[in-house]
Amino acid sequence: MGIAEDSHDLTRVGPGTVMGEFMRQYWIPACRGTELVADGSPLRLMLLGEKLIGFRDSSGRVGIMDHRCPHRCASLFLGRNEEDGLRCTYHGWKFDVEGRCVDMPSVAPSQDFKHKVRAHAYKTVERNGMVWVYMGPNQESPPPLTRIEATLLPEGEVDISFMQRGCNWMQALEGDIDTSHFGFLHVGHLDPDNVPEGHPLQHTAGDRAPMYHVKDAPWGTTYGAYRTVRPGTTYWRFANYMFPFFTQTPQGPFGQNIQARAWVPMDDEHVMMVFWRRRGLPATNVPLKDGQPMGGTTPQPMFKPNDTGWHGRFRIVPDESNDWMLDREAMRTNRIWCGIDHIGTQDQAVTESMGAITDHAWEHLGPGDLMIARTRRRALMAARAFRDGQPAPGLMTPDILSDARSGFFEIDAAVDWQDAYAQKVMKADRAAALGLSDAAATVPAK
Repeated sequence: MGIAEDSHDLTRVGPGTVMGEFMRQYWIPACRGTELVADGSPLRLMLLGEKLIGFRDSSGRVGIMDHRCPHRCASLFLGRNEEDGLRCTYHGWKFDVEGRCVDMPSVAPSQDFKHKVRAHAYKTVERNGMVWVYMGPNQESPPPLTRIEATLLPEGEVDISFMQRGCNWMQALEGDIDTSHFGFLHVGHLDPDNVPEGHPLQHTAGDRAPMYHVKDAPWGTTYGAYRTVRPGTTYWRFANYMFPFFTQTPQGPFGQNIQARAWVPMDDEHVMMVFWRRRGLPATNVPLKDGQPMGGTTPQPMFKPNDTGWHGRFRIVPDESNDWMLDREAMRTNRIWCGIDHIGTQDQAVTESMGAITDHAWEHLGPGDLMIARTRRRALMAARAFRDGQPAPGLMTPDILSDARSGFFEIDAAVDWQDAYAQKVMKADRAAALGLSDAAATVPAK
């Protein structure tokens, strides 16, 4: 197949698309639990090109359904959330969290047919402060919830953040599996002679052209980027892509680095990043030899106030309209290599600058892009195989994710890369060791 068809199948996520139908087989992180208040305002959610409404009923149960009332298609966003249901303000029809019509007050009792009417609702589950939704066809018997390690951490042990990006899900995700850009976009201004021994970025600053091993994994793809840092020792940075849109990045010591990101497609041209990070991980913004922090590493970007629009949540102030707040003077003086002061905003600027959906025909991928090429192909082939009747990988075997871990470490150069990874996985801290069981952490939202 040609580049155009491959790109189309990879990037489009709406109903009936190759990738969209594949993604609908998995549980999707939809919103924070705190965004939905019992009998509070409904929340607009755009997921996989579908306009949905989330709400929490009087009993605390969560519903996520198509925003259109099945009567005359007026938006249920305008509805009244009361007495264990969402009531359409047009004619008063009321729906519970499972989409059942429970009241039809504008119809005479003798003509009432509410038992025949349902809103298009999806199965939901609430775990550790996150509401998950299953948008696939098996609403009565959905697959197990993901066991990505970071999502198993209890609320007191994890920080969760959201950030919306104005581009396709795959080009946003690819920044997490492209380790060579870190030494330029994020720390190109870092002087290797100013980096103290043992600094988290010591080796990245000293060698900005790592070599790679890449392979398919049961959960998706994995890479090991390596540098020779001293005689007989190799510095490794491992990262993963996990079906259908999760990543683990190498920004942390391998043994303690319990973290993950979801790149949830809102539609073809917008994506919501959800980031789980174990609390207490070592900071990467460690002072340099001169006592100064690294430029460009401000802890948080500026966010716009959330509004009620379909794309109204977790948007940052820097965007194309203000050149992502690019500071040319910081660039000229080499205080910040790219002139943008926040690592996530730096990634956001370059990926949004590619356009809403990258034209892959313009690209010239190189050796440092092996993981990107492998991941595109792995995701595309899995989605097409599902279309053709094969099962979605890992859907019914979530425990395969127990060996998915990312991070950096040094090890004897004689150790094979896959053996090195396996050794470090065996010695790593585990979410289960923190006293969490999946059964205890998962509560049906309805």
